Amino acid sequence: MNTTNLTTFITVMQTGSISAAAEKLFITQPAVSKRIKNLEDEFDVTLFDTVGRGIVPTQSANDLLPHAKQWLDNYDNFKINLKNSQQTVSGKLVIGTSHHIGLHHLPAVLKQFIQMYPAVQIEVNFVDSEEAHKAVLDGDVSMAFLTLPPVYDKRLRYHTLWSDPLYFVTGTLSPLANKINVTLEELANSPAILPAANTFTSQITLSEFAKHNLKPYATMSTNPLESIRMLVSVGLGWSVLPKTLINQDLEPIDLQKDIELQRHLGVVVNPSLTPSASVEALMDLLKPIDSNFDRS
Repeated sequence: MNTTNLTTFITVMQTGSISAAAEKLFITQPAVSKRIKNLEDEFDVTLFDTVGRGIVPTQSANDLLPHAKQWLDNYDNFKINLKNSQQTVSGKLVIGTSHHIGLHHLPAVLKQFIQMYPAVQIEVNFVDSEEAHKAVLDGDVSMAFLTLPPVYDKRLRYHTLWSDPLYFVTGTLSPLANKINVTLEELANSPAILPAANTFTSQITLSEFAKHNLKPYATMSTNPLESIRMLVSVGLGWSVLPKTLINQDLEPIDLQKDIELQRHLGVVVNPSLTPSASVEALMDLLKPIDSNFDRS
């Protein structure tokens, strides 16, 4: 329904003539006649009869008038409400997060956000970082918290929130726990428990070994880092874990050469999607976490 045609029709009904309506609307008389003709074609009725040099509304015109006014009122109200809803922090907010970030970094952020914006209904999807990354790209979630990939996708926007150093660890009863000056060659030939090779975290580790033409001997693969910690703690192999997961059941491996592995955790958004007020509010809440946070 063309609101311009309806507005023109109402003006003609109010003024009683095509010329008066044209003058009031600051358009030409042919333009007014064309808009009326468009309405007549749309409803398949005659709205005005020509009598002498003037026009007379038909019964169809009189029947249409109150509905036209109501439609325009509803349209204006809906437009106002729609604009207000876009600016109001409320409604449903769907986010994705990796298990590690969701358990160790996100709770404090979400707790503060919920307290500030109780009208927002948050839905949190726990998935692997790689899956969350794809969900943002496909528009399935508004934003995702994940291990940032080694190579950024130009279609997305990335914001680093937390630096997350990785450490080589093994179980306290493992032979590697009592060795000093362990080489990468020794590690490569010892049982390892790592995330799947396609994960962002595993790519960091594999890249370091690849620099020395080595490849770890992974006897088991599982993506949740909490699961890897358990398997390492009982002596099934070594792994690379963030400091937040290292406990009394694990022992840092004494490497012959200091190796610093670093991964970055952050939030990813799709700039092709118009952000809701809820997304903007959560992004503003995240900004103070890291001084290098970039909203651009």
